[in-house]
Amino acid sequence: QVQLVESGGDLVQPGGSLRLSCAASGSIFSINAMGWYRQAPGKQRELVATITSGGSTDYADSVKGRFTISRDNAKNTAYLQMNSLKPEDTAVYYCKAVLQLRPNSNKYNYWGQGTQVTVSS
Repeated sequence: QVQLVESGGDLVQPGGSLRLSCAASGSIFSINAMGWYRQAPGKQRELVATITSGGSTDYADSVKGRFTISRDNAKNTAYLQMNSLKPEDTAVYYCKAVLQLRPNSNKYNYWGQGTQVTVSS
């Protein structure tokens, strides 16, 4: 059973920091791009940041300069370091990974269950 498990969500004051983790487990041949998305109440899910298997990154304009995505390929884990948090960053944060389960097989998107980040004083 392939799983993506996020952790690290919490309640934090404005200006604070959090670090989210996303660990992929199960029988996985390769992990391609990984990414973080978020969904606030009443809003559509939006892209926050992505990272390729080679380490190239991309960010939503709203988080550039404040958030940093990284990954540890040996641990099949991606991270999202979030600094200078704002109330508008409040959302459920989801991890997505493009996984290949066997050699020469198709690649599919897998999603985690989400972790709640609340920024409030």
